[in-house]
Amino acid sequence: MDVDEHNKRLKLELNAVKKKCTRISNKEILSFKLKDDGSTSEEIEAIIRKIIKYSVKTFSPNFHNQLFAGVDKYGLVGSWLTEVLNTSQYTYEVGPVFTLIEQEIINECLKLVDYPPTPDADGILCPGGSISNMYAMVMARYKILPDIKKKGSSAFPPLACFTSEEGHYSIMKAAHWLGIGTDQIYKIKTDELGKMIPTELRNAIKEAKSNKKLPFFVNATCGTTVLGAFDPLPEIAKICKDESLWMHVDACLGGTLLLCHSYRDRLSGIELSDSVSWNPHKMLGVPLQCSIFLVKGKKALHETNCAGAKYLFQQDKFYDVSYDTGDKSVQCGRKVDAMKFWLMWKAHGTIGLNLSVQVAMSAAEYFRDRIKYIDGFRLVLPNYECSNICFWYIPSSMRNKSETQEWWDKLSRVTTSIKEKMVLDGTLMIGYTPLPNKNLVNFFRMVVTCHPPPSHTSMDYAIKLFQRYGENF
Repeated sequence: MDVDEHNKRLKLELNAVKKKCTRISNKEILSFKLKDDGSTSEEIEAIIRKIIKYSVKTFSPNFHNQLFAGVDKYGLVGSWLTEVLNTSQYTYEVGPVFTLIEQEIINECLKLVDYPPTPDADGILCPGGSISNMYAMVMARYKILPDIKKKGSSAFPPLACFTSEEGHYSIMKAAHWLGIGTDQIYKIKTDELGKMIPTELRNAIKEAKSNKKLPFFVNATCGTTVLGAFDPLPEIAKICKDESLWMHVDACLGGTLLLCHSYRDRLSGIELSDSVSWNPHKMLGVPLQCSIFLVKGKKALHETNCAGAKYLFQQDKFYDVSYDTGDKSVQCGRKVDAMKFWLMWKAHGTIGLNLSVQVAMSAAEYFRDRIKYIDGFRLVLPNYECSNICFWYIPSSMRNKSETQEWWDKLSRVTTSIKEKMVLDGTLMIGYTPLPNKNLVNFFRMVVTCHPPPSHTSMDYAIKLFQRYGENF
């Protein structure tokens, strides 16, 4: 056996040992067992230290794995206050300050999307974007079939809803939970940039009608999960108006660009929608969770969701009961999530938030422009509208070779292997995904967020890591 072969085998053996070590049950590091007897203060402190040590550090400048990362320091203080004061937000009497804080956040967000002011539009803080999107579907269904609240879906024809093939999977879950059925979702084809094709939407609506289904809801996306694409809102709005359909905009990711003068035109037409979802806990860096649902219509949320519980929502209280928000919510107990965002906005001002988004987008564009001209990197798309940059890294051993299906299959495996090595070494955490509908094998999705503030240096560091790990194949 020659030296090179020996070294190769030794390296494989070392990697196998490393993998085995990482697969050791967490129970061998930290006991999760709950016992009859409590633990001492010293034991609890030791446990807390281990929890911190072995948890993923999402606040690291090298965490690019999800659509969220670190948190703003003022948002963190707001989160502490939320937990310390430990109150809910169904009535004004138990959360007077937080009720007014949420209303201020809602009012400012209505301005961001150019909706009418309250009471002609409204909003609510939700436990995540999936629930925000579900609110939209519930409200769209109630508008077209107000009797469904009493009679149930069996009294009406099958409904049909429409979303881009790049849209978030929460639309599928909402259709399941609401009894609409996932078979009633029409996934609209997208163009080469991942945007919904309006003509395909028109065709799908026509098809649904021919199948004796009742179209009621269109979900447009601003900032798709993978490619960060923005659907053409004005064209979709025109179709929805022609067909009398509810238009919802899932801006859970891309909605943050509304805060930045340089990029808000990418959401042009959002004001034509009936409802909007936005997650400031994603790109902006508000602590999880903070999801905002906005909707047009006077008392629309209340009319759709109210149940009139007499033990909570008495109409003869000593204060103005219009401040009670619980009956417009699907929840009873509801965390005061607006506090985190409000304190962050209060501290930085709209100008400061604008600057934060500008910095993040500038870093993402720098990363994109750099890898365009570096051997081994290949962009999935020529350009990106949000802070997601998708790409492959092609090792030098695979360059200038015929790109057969076997070649692409190997590149897909290389992508997962680079990710694995980075995670095991603790150098970088970044996600990857295939896009089967576009015949794209595994590629990396570099997500750049506002916190911690990214820099050209942190982008260069990531580039060098790909070059280092990628050349081992």
